[in-house]
Amino acid sequence: MDAFLISTGVVALAEIGDKTQLLAFILAAKFRKPIPIILGVLVSTIANHAFAGALGAWITSLASPETMRWILGVSFIGMAIWTLIPDKFDESEAKFARFGVFGTTVIAFFLAEMGDKTQVATVALAAQYHAFVPVVAGTTLGMMIANVPAVLLGDRIAGKIPVRIVHAIAALIFAIIGVATLLGAGKSLGV
Repeated sequence: MDAFLISTGVVALAEIGDKTQLLAFILAAKFRKPIPIILGVLVSTIANHAFAGALGAWITSLASPETMRWILGVSFIGMAIWTLIPDKFDESEAKFARFGVFGTTVIAFFLAEMGDKTQVATVALAAQYHAFVPVVAGTTLGMMIANVPAVLLGDRIAGKIPVRIVHAIAALIFAIIGVATLLGAGKSLGV
């Protein structure tokens, strides 16, 4: 249950102000059809995070628990720093309109999420917790918690979210997980 809850919370916070959330705002403004956009976000996130979770599970088979502890600890601290760097959104990531609202959303979100903070976090969380399904379910729920309001409320909430504070909280959580991992907090999990 820890893997699910931590994955949900960390990704929901890290996603605030992320380029994929900006993409959700743009798609909502462009198409004004929230249901296919929300379903597209869900499908692309499940696919992307399942791949990332599988990668995280595979990585743990390559290194000793002690090595993994250092890799993961440093990775989480790196994620903390990366979370504090504002994302920039490239308009070209939203230009797949010929595939319809759902198809555009699936393709654009999948591509935007490749190598993104939340994908890297999913890899690290899956490696940390050795819990593929709870991590992927948690990170997917975190993405939906952050992006569904962006799709439904769009411009009305964009200027009211204190993005810097939310990013600072997410960075703090990543840093705490990283330091705890380096100090051996994951030994009961084999890390």
